[in-house]
Amino acid sequence: MVVYLKNWVLQFIDFTGIMSYTYKYPRPAVTADCVVMAKEEVPKVLLIERGFEPFKGCWAFPGGFMNMDETTEQCAIRELEEETGLKLNDLYQIGAYSKVDRDPRGRTITVAYLAIVDAPAEVRGQDDAAEAQWFPIDALPPLAFDHEDIMRDAIELYKST
Repeated sequence: MVVYLKNWVLQFIDFTGIMSYTYKYPRPAVTADCVVMAKEEVPKVLLIERGFEPFKGCWAFPGGFMNMDETTEQCAIRELEEETGLKLNDLYQIGAYSKVDRDPRGRTITVAYLAIVDAPAEVRGQDDAAEAQWFPIDALPPLAFDHEDIMRDAIELYKST
């Protein structure tokens, strides 16, 4: 399959030379983020220190770009394991976040999920995460992207579960 952009029309040409799909609108990227909270007197949240730009050295939720063959929920689960080593399956959808300028790399929409664990588990920064660490929700560092908005909504969902 050959893909090219001509006059703002994205065209997909299969190997027979027949145009199989035409799309004239730009496509945003889709990501998923996973907010993991531990049930404690003061709940803790799992953050990763970003290893690469944008926001290199800043703290964020584990997350990343969705593959074409997965759902946003599968993406959140995969990214959580890739970046922290933590394997979870039960997630609650917090919401979709689509501010136009939320990601300096380009137009990106994220779907955020909440996972609740009984206690902080052992984690380690891996893949593109330099570090992984649990923080009390009343002592969070500044967060990358729009993750402060997501955190606020995650806390409300956590309280209602």
